[in-house]
Amino acid sequence: MMDKTKIRFYYGIILIAVGLGVFYRIPQVIPQLEAIEFFKQKIILVYLCFYILGLFLILAGSIRIYRARKDI
Repeated sequence: MMDKTKIRFYYGIILIAVGLGVFYRIPQVIPQLEAIEFFKQKIILVYLCFYILGLFLILAGSIRIYRARKDI
């Protein structure tokens, strides 16, 4: 069985991968959101929220990996 340090390390990798996936999907999702009338006026806010979400995921994954590597 894996110890908690390895699980935290792999979880950090998953968080970074999800954050990069958010950045990859933004150009594909935004045109679909622009088609919805409600988001048409707020598209800059939607862009900002997606990019902040991606940054937070990458930052959280990096912190987890750093702390897991420090504990080893």
